Amino acid sequence: MGQPKGALKPDATIFKKKTTGNPILIEKTEIAKFERNHDPKQPVPKKDEKPIHGLVSDKNFIVANAVENILAAPKLPQQKNQDYLKKKSYGAVPKYLTKIRNEIEDEYNLVREMQIEEQNERDRQKFLMPDSEREELIAALKKKWEAMNKQFQEKTHYVMPLDTVGKKARMDGLTKEMDQIEADIKRL
Repeated sequence: MGQPKGALKPDATIFKKKTTGNPILIEKTEIAKFERNHDPKQPVPKKDEKPIHGLVSDKNFIVANAVENILAAPKLPQQKNQDYLKKKSYGAVPKYLTKIRNEIEDEYNLVREMQIEEQNERDRQKFLMPDSEREELIAALKKKWEAMNKQFQEKTHYVMPLDTVGKKARMDGLTKEMDQIEADIKRL
């Protein structure tokens, strides 16, 4: 199984040469400098800069929030039970279903066209046989029927009675073949 022993050894005659494995780099002039769309962050304060201490707001946030909520207009209740019967798309077939239905219909049409083409091809292959060829075929079938009939006659008159399953099967096979040959002769 697999490769023969020694097939995976490296070939000493093929080796890498200088600069054969180096990638091809893009020129620096072709690379655009990255630019931010927003202002950069504030720089970190220096160690000798002192922060401003002692800024105090006079605003009382608790009272301000209470007043703001008291003066605000009440929220309207949300409609919990939506009436889906009044929606614009109610009763309409969804777009994805119409798309799938069209795809399936296209496939059926394609299959029908292929079947029609195959039927036309089969019809083109049908033709009338010349009389000479037909007579040759009938003669050959009659000759075959006579040979089968001879075998049949030998088996019925000279052989012991049909006591085994094999003998019965052979006789049935001969009669079926003879019937088929007779039907073919009648058809021609």
